[in-house]
Amino acid sequence: MTTTATRRIPLAAGRKTALVAGILYLLTFASSIPALVLLGPVLDEPEYIIGSGADNQVLVGCLLDVVNALACIGTAVALFPVVKRQNEALALGFVASRVYEGLVIMVGVVSIMAVVTLRQDLAGASSTDTASLVAAGRSLVAVRDWTFLLGPGLAPAINALLLGTLMYQSRLVPRAIPLMGLIGAPLLLASFLATMFGRTDQVSAWSLLATLPVAAWEFSLGVWLVAKGFKPSPITMTTVPAGAGRPPLPVA
Repeated sequence: MTTTATRRIPLAAGRKTALVAGILYLLTFASSIPALVLLGPVLDEPEYIIGSGADNQVLVGCLLDVVNALACIGTAVALFPVVKRQNEALALGFVASRVYEGLVIMVGVVSIMAVVTLRQDLAGASSTDTASLVAAGRSLVAVRDWTFLLGPGLAPAINALLLGTLMYQSRLVPRAIPLMGLIGAPLLLASFLATMFGRTDQVSAWSLLATLPVAAWEFSLGVWLVAKGFKPSPITMTTVPAGAGRPPLPVA
């Protein structure tokens, strides 16, 4: 009769995975928040496309948004080998949601860079063309506004439901951390729907309050993973036949 024994997977690989994922989570904050400030001129000035412009500032903001998009995807890639041991379907959903978020952010970046290109290429256009240029610029900014709503406005709620469930069930981090995301996700979804159907503005006190719990969940997760790593959890254990050699290390 074959007996089994439970052995703990060595922590080195898991600690490295947690560190990388935590750094990427914090990088999303370090890139996305300054990007919002730097993109202010093109987002807030309706006639930016025919003005003197602050193109270098705007392009730096676009670059930070690219970093944010890649970091979003990186968090899912880093965590997938670990959280799939809890529930592979939810883990795949989390990867898909993060990839979706990153791609939508990139569409917004392209639209803003198009505004900059048009402003530079058509500088000095005749007054006859001014109205059409302003309309084109506003259209591209409107595209970016919608990508901001459909990407960073929607995807974090889905991410919180998926990864929050995985983290809560697996106990890889203190349950209070994913609980913030699980509570905040419905609030963020409600804010998304209210904004989409014109009940509230995209930038409002309600949208800010609805965003805070999910933002706190993601920031707390990043800080914990960098500072502490994963807690001992059933999914960091493996069961092997008694007397067998050391089990192969999982890829993490």
